[in-house]
Formats: sequence, C-alpha cells, structure tokens
Amino acid sequence: MAECEVLSSCVFFNDKMEKMPATAEGFKRQYCRGDNSKCARYMVLKALGRPKVPIDLFPNQEDRAREIMTG
Repeated sequence: MAECEVLSSCVFFNDKMEKMPATAEGFKRQYCRGDNSKCARYMVLKALGRPKVPIDLFPNQEDRAREIMTG
C-alpha cells in the first residue's frame, strides 16, 4: 500500500511519540504506510481541514475523530 499523501507534513509521523519509538513505528506502519483511511488524523484532515486536527489526536482514535467531525 502507498504512503499517506500528507506523510511529510504530519506532526504525528514526524514528531509525536519520540520517547516511544516501537509504539510509534507500529502506528506508522499501520496508518501512515498502510490504510490511512482508518487514521483518525487523516479522517479529520479530509473532513475539516488541517487546522481542525488536534495536535494530541492519535491515529487510532477513530471515535474521537468522529466526535470532532460531528461537532
């Protein structure tokens, strides 16, 4: 599967979880280099735009993403 189209500018991919490299790599493999349609950050970005993506939103927080998108 192709890499996420916003990979190079994604705060999570580039900066988040630097103290947890193994966990971060798992997320990156699953969401950033896998099925980004399930990535909570990507979901919010596509629905509402980059400014609406919370800095602390993790890729696996789909429920939280849905809450953000529905207001």
